[in-house]
Amino acid sequence: MSGRYPFLVSIPHGGVSVPPEVRSLVNLSREEIIFNSDPHTRLLYGFDNAVETLIDFDLSRIFVDTNRAPYDYPPRVQDGVVKVITQDGTPVFRKGRVPGRELIGLLLQNYYHPFHGRLARALDTLPIRIAFDCHSMLPRSPPVRMDVGRERPLFCLSNRGDRYGNPLKKGALVTCPPEWLQALARSFQAEFDGEGRVAMNDPFRGGFISVAHYRRTRIPWVQVEINRGLYETEDREVDEARLAGLRERIFAAFTGFWDEVSR
Repeated sequence: MSGRYPFLVSIPHGGVSVPPEVRSLVNLSREEIIFNSDPHTRLLYGFDNAVETLIDFDLSRIFVDTNRAPYDYPPRVQDGVVKVITQDGTPVFRKGRVPGRELIGLLLQNYYHPFHGRLARALDTLPIRIAFDCHSMLPRSPPVRMDVGRERPLFCLSNRGDRYGNPLKKGALVTCPPEWLQALARSFQAEFDGEGRVAMNDPFRGGFISVAHYRRTRIPWVQVEINRGLYETEDREVDEARLAGLRERIFAAFTGFWDEVSR
């Protein structure tokens, strides 16, 4: 026994770097890049030596989104593996400089596929019993979404199912057993009692990472989203002591869940 919890923690959107292949094409300021990434998630979910493995990604999700399918290219998909617009509708690239198929293929080869390879090797070689794909979300739905302005829950836990974690229809895929997702939601609700709602599959149902790696290995995956209003002011200022406290509470929710379901 390693003394670690048998968890894989994936943090695919915490990076804020710009790949050198597209640096001269970018239309955004550094502040805009950070805002449109998942800033601070490396601190919030940085459980490191307490879990079997933690795998993160240095680049901003704007330029290489590892939680999208590798065939979701612009211009057909604006919020795909390479973004065309930000959450508030700002063009990511200078006019006429959106990457073409050849450049996107290079980004996939250099960054996207190596990240998924790291996940696959960890799942194949380490004693992992469950994987968590860890994210943050804006307090309200942004302009590019159909539900613009809608308030979001404190946490969203996703397994591709319905709002109770059950398959949407008979035989439909879920990436984690419903009873496990429900137990995880109870653990989060107990840890954050009175602070807000813990939702399942609302407003997010889980992305490409969870589905692709669950299908291959059948090791359960849960996508976890934390509301940025828990630690960011409206001016986007952050208290690092607050982040550290939240990290401890999130890990307590993970371990409380695991201690229940693994008895």
